[in-house]
Amino acid sequence: MTFEIKGKYALVTGGASGIGLAYVKELLKNGVKGIAILDLRKDGSQVVEAINQEYGAEAAIFILTDVTKKQDLVDGFEKAFSKFNRLDIVINNAGIMYDADWEKEIALNCNGVVEGSLLGLKYLGKNNGGNGGVIANIASILGLQKLAGCPIYVGTKHFVVGLTTSFGTPYYYDLTGVKFVTMCPGVTDTPLISEAGRFALQGFPDLGKLLAGELGSLPAQSVSNVAEGMIKIISQGENGSVWVSEGGQPIYEVAIPERTTLRKK
Repeated sequence: MTFEIKGKYALVTGGASGIGLAYVKELLKNGVKGIAILDLRKDGSQVVEAINQEYGAEAAIFILTDVTKKQDLVDGFEKAFSKFNRLDIVINNAGIMYDADWEKEIALNCNGVVEGSLLGLKYLGKNNGGNGGVIANIASILGLQKLAGCPIYVGTKHFVVGLTTSFGTPYYYDLTGVKFVTMCPGVTDTPLISEAGRFALQGFPDLGKLLAGELGSLPAQSVSNVAEGMIKIISQGENGSVWVSEGGQPIYEVAIPERTTLRKK
């Protein structure tokens, strides 16, 4: 299921730093004509200014957005669509590892991805006058396993995998022409990982130390490795597919086991 990136318009949440910014730059390198960055960072305008100096004056726009606030996200998508008059690619990237404030973590990692997916379908879906396209949601390798140090974060990423693979079924694609894919990055050189120890649940002895040790035992990689993998997923990944990028190695697809029979009452 190939998708041509060149000449398309994209939107990336949490795109002003870290892996999100790497996605933005890699998309532009591969011919995306315009990209909207939705982020809460106050220096987002400066980030976009630097991007436009490198890739062209109209390459990117910044829209100050708190993804945990539904109306902010609604407004952000509307502004992006109004600027480009179309959207073809949505990467719901914004997320945090912050079990110490799990309500905020769930609001961003779960609610934000749901709302971003629904808004993506609204603006990309052929059933709504769009041209179809790709929605990529960001989970984690921790969405494919267990980890004692951050159980709530792990739960949110399992949620993203289940949500995205379920949207990536024939019913939604046949209706909308939108392909859904899931990226599961491994440990990546971003503040999310390097500061993880202080974000652990409170009231559990040495849990932050345990979390830092668990994450430190996993192979690390650069943000560029994840971003390069994202290009392959968007352009070549099958609808509903789940991919892992870890340890600086090429991305690989994983199969999610399905229960094929239901116990009858």
